[in-house]
Amino acid sequence: MLPSDIKIAVVHEWLVTFGGSELVLRELLRLFPGAHVFTLIDAMDQPDRGFLGVGSTTTSFLNRLPGAQTRHRRFLPLFPAAVRSLDVGDFDLVISNSHAVAKNVRTHPGQLHLSYCLSPMRYAWDLREQYLAETGLSDGARGIAARALLEGLRRWDRKRTDGVDAFATLSHFVADRIRRAYDRDAEVVYPPVDTGFFTPGASSEAGDYYVTASRFVPYKRVDLIARAFSSMPDRRLIVIGDGPDATKVRAAAADNVTLVGHVDRDRLRDLLRGARAFLFAAEEDFGIAPLEAQACGVPVIAFGRGGATETVRGLADPRPTGVHFAEQSADAIVGAIMEFERASDRITRDACRANAEAFSEERFRSGFAAFVEREWAAFAASRRYRRRAP
Repeated sequence: MLPSDIKIAVVHEWLVTFGGSELVLRELLRLFPGAHVFTLIDAMDQPDRGFLGVGSTTTSFLNRLPGAQTRHRRFLPLFPAAVRSLDVGDFDLVISNSHAVAKNVRTHPGQLHLSYCLSPMRYAWDLREQYLAETGLSDGARGIAARALLEGLRRWDRKRTDGVDAFATLSHFVADRIRRAYDRDAEVVYPPVDTGFFTPGASSEAGDYYVTASRFVPYKRVDLIARAFSSMPDRRLIVIGDGPDATKVRAAAADNVTLVGHVDRDRLRDLLRGARAFLFAAEEDFGIAPLEAQACGVPVIAFGRGGATETVRGLADPRPTGVHFAEQSADAIVGAIMEFERASDRITRDACRANAEAFSEERFRSGFAAFVEREWAAFAASRRYRRRAP
């Protein structure tokens, strides 16, 4: 158990849109309700922050710069200075919830810094070219300068991770990436899936459509899923989401593909419950959406790399929950759908639900609490720890 009087800071990259890292933040604040949140930018609307349990926050100077709240990725060169400007010096335990620079926050030797690292900073490591393309910095002199900047950011990122006392992460896939990037081990604590909300519907019969749900960004490959269904006019696909790749997705969609845009959680759950299967084409670090589908009793057809290999049990498993395909192409997706339809009687709603329950919010909280308590016990026994005066 942690002492009742320790002060805890949670460092989160930015509160702008709602995604998987915000679901982790929600559970961290449930575990540590007295924690104070530090973030580079806070533009979260009231309904979402209420759902997350976020009250007042301490922000960096970026929050005051024009345009930062709506186009924060364009301020990437300022991220290192912004995160180092956050003053967490009065706290005993610092927990960084990080996919970019939160883990690089400045701490001192008398603090314990634990990082739940969703990924090494992908702008600097494995999504460099995508970032350059999305920001219009791929070519010419600006491209050369941007690549030099990202290389410097990569060196800075690796050096500053020395301030992290221990890492936890969301999948074995990312643990391997952390080992290669930082030469550090990371304990795997699977992120939370809201299995209390995402539940099977009343009907045990599968619907007559397939579904996918994602933000429309290049690496999600939603356009490939839409294109696959253009060659299967007798099957229906519902696409949930929106984003920068919307034009590409619409261009790939035939008449049997329905784009419904962004929907609220209740509508998302209804659409999942009625689906024949959920499609997922990204090489994702983890991927919560396939588990939300399985929590509703729905099988998943997923690209067989990244986190989906840990969250979707393929047909070789005694209790399969879906089908994996081997390459990111429309033809491979079509082949996987055919394979799923041939084997669908082997994939039960109960198996899908049971698999999702292994990734529940309660499992996350108990796993992360055990990680923190073990690391705190070792820290408290060390010469570094000095209890603050009352």
